[in-house]
Amino acid sequence: MSATEIDFYEVLGVARDADAATIKSAYRKLAMQYHPDRNAGCKENEDKFKAVSAAYECLKDPQKRAAYDRYGHAAFQQGGGGPGGFGGQDFGDIGDIFETIFGSAFGGGGRQQPRRGADLRYDMEITLDEAFHGRERQIEIEVSQTCDTCEGSGATPGTSARRCNLCGGMGKVRAKQGFFVVERACPNCHGRGEVIESPCRDCRGEGRIDRPQALDVEIPPGVDTGTRIRLSGKGEAGPRGAPPGDLYIFVHVRPHPVFQREGTTLLTRVPISFTTAALGDSIEIPDLGGDHHQVTIPAGIQSGKQLRVRGAGMPVLQGRGRGDMVVEIVVETPTKLTRAQREILEQFRETETGDECPDSKGFFDRLRTAFGG
Repeated sequence: MSATEIDFYEVLGVARDADAATIKSAYRKLAMQYHPDRNAGCKENEDKFKAVSAAYECLKDPQKRAAYDRYGHAAFQQGGGGPGGFGGQDFGDIGDIFETIFGSAFGGGGRQQPRRGADLRYDMEITLDEAFHGRERQIEIEVSQTCDTCEGSGATPGTSARRCNLCGGMGKVRAKQGFFVVERACPNCHGRGEVIESPCRDCRGEGRIDRPQALDVEIPPGVDTGTRIRLSGKGEAGPRGAPPGDLYIFVHVRPHPVFQREGTTLLTRVPISFTTAALGDSIEIPDLGGDHHQVTIPAGIQSGKQLRVRGAGMPVLQGRGRGDMVVEIVVETPTKLTRAQREILEQFRETETGDECPDSKGFFDRLRTAFGG
């Protein structure tokens, strides 16, 4: 069965407008059916397998498929008829086909590169005052660091690693599974391509050792809970001289007894007496920067009213300026009255007309209207 005599679409049993997924699925099914390892000594199935492989090699590539659809097999013959012909393209490279289907099992490439060290996480709790001003904090963590004895090589000083005899320094070995050949990391050198015959006694061949490390962490003004500070190269050292990972500081800001934070805005709830609310006054509120702000309480203010002090909030992280401070008023009703105070309030109540509290009067007017007086 010659691949040049049979339509590639017919070989795979797919329509000419089949998508890439359908073509790939058809090929896998037929390749497994006709593979020589499953049909030892059967010349007919071997020819079918070659035809299926040739068909898929062409149709999987959009450019080759387009040329084939236009010029047929002539597009791939030496000096083929179509412009941009592939001139003698060999479709018998089964290893390339299986690499496309099953990944890098048949692919090239050298030994595995040493992996970088792991990234580390450190949770840091700070006060709102520290978040406002920023500061430098020293932390101590237990972390893998490059071994000083072998300088990260993993070998005893004066010795060095040798090429792995099992994989020949490639870091990979091939093994047969059924009728497929797969490529894996070498079990002798674990993909490194080298074997240490005389490991360093301090790090036992790892090239790194765990020990405490003190680090200075710069906390910028304006950080908030969830802010992440990255210290490049301060994570775990990589094995055998590989690059280190990074250290990530996750910030957690403790609650403040006076202020609640919403981004760069500081919110504080200020209780005032009902006489202050009725007559108005001025109160002084300090901010975290040490400045004091005079906040005017207008006469007749109600609970829940918010007064804004511009530029008295938190600094903008890695920016300029500050947010605002919001003072929320809470009118407090007295719970303990002297006899004289009660008499004064009784006299005041006798003089009330309802216009003093328009919201209250309006509500009861609506109530009477809704329920017929």
